[in-house]
Amino acid sequence: MDIKEDSEDMDYKRPAPIEVFASRSTLHGISHMFTYERMCIKRTLWILFFLSSVGVLVMVCVDRVQLYFQYPHVTKLDEVSAPMMVFPSVTFCNLNSFRFSRVTRNDLYHAGELLALLNGRYEIRDPHMVEEHVLQILKERANFDNYKPRPFNMREFYDRTGHDIKEMLLSCSYRGDPCSNDNFKVVSQTYQQ
Repeated sequence: MDIKEDSEDMDYKRPAPIEVFASRSTLHGISHMFTYERMCIKRTLWILFFLSSVGVLVMVCVDRVQLYFQYPHVTKLDEVSAPMMVFPSVTFCNLNSFRFSRVTRNDLYHAGELLALLNGRYEIRDPHMVEEHVLQILKERANFDNYKPRPFNMREFYDRTGHDIKEMLLSCSYRGDPCSNDNFKVVSQTYQQ
């Protein structure tokens, strides 16, 4: 009885023949190369086609790898000389979108939550993270007891609290000539979808 069980276990552990694997495989052509049929010409043609396809694949891959390690580069440069150029466009992007010193009580009332200074109940948001002198100013401006808000205009707010080129421009020269904030103009772009 033990011998019979051992022989059944050995049959179970024996791998399936290659023909069974080939008939179940999705690799194109492998079922024609390893088949139960004895047609030698058909099998030989399928093996030749398969090996030639693998050979072409290897050849193309080797060619691309060799080209990669040659570090090819193409540089095309068209140079045009201009006798006179206009002053170039310059974009200043400041991560601090507004100056806290210019924010008023009315600004805090209308945009305090938007600026992440106040919460929805008009209370100072995260007071433990604010510097002491800023916290005192914020407490004074965020005191809305008996406060009657005025109308709020976001464009006027950004014009008043935004950074001015006079304060940001430390030095400027263009083609060796000095320039100043008068050479710059503010362009406001509205992004439309």
